[in-house]
Amino acid sequence: MKIIGLAGGIGSGKSTIAGLLAGLGAVIIDADKIGHEVLDADIKAHKQVVAAFGKQILNPDGSVDRRELGKIVFADRKALSRLNRIMHPQIYRVVKAELEQYKKQGVKAVVIDAPLLIEASWATMVDSVWVVTATETSVIKRLEKTGLSRDETMLRIRSQLTESERARIANVVINNDYSPDELKQKVNKLWQGLQFDTCR
Repeated sequence: MKIIGLAGGIGSGKSTIAGLLAGLGAVIIDADKIGHEVLDADIKAHKQVVAAFGKQILNPDGSVDRRELGKIVFADRKALSRLNRIMHPQIYRVVKAELEQYKKQGVKAVVIDAPLLIEASWATMVDSVWVVTATETSVIKRLEKTGLSRDETMLRIRSQLTESERARIANVVINNDYSPDELKQKVNKLWQGLQFDTCR
């Protein structure tokens, strides 16, 4: 089974590329989605996050308001590190379990869509690290559509590794400032190249 780690900064367009890879036959593991599910369903993780950041991050129903939590952690590297220390081991456990299941099912290729794959030191569990890049202007435009302000977007960008830092770890770098057709051609070519690799 071929395991691809898909990483990149916020708003770089990882989801678009993950969608293209899914269309080509890859199974996608969305680490962000798993993180949300863990935070909602794992009582231990929920309690640890509330204990670390206070009840002001809670919605009236007791769930975590991710936007409020984001305002705290993206403005303070120590706070972000604290959150990652709580969440990353929980997410890793779920990802590893899903990989084992897919391996037993005989799945050909799995893509782990994980923005912080490099920061979390997960590169060792994939065969190839694909890093998605985009210009800051493109990122800001994409995130404006999600309702994030420019200030919130810049806090998130500055909290992450730079593109050059990610590129040093990458096996493949995909520039997502292509047109949709050019991007699709690029991803198709990369996918075809995988067929000649020796898979685990």
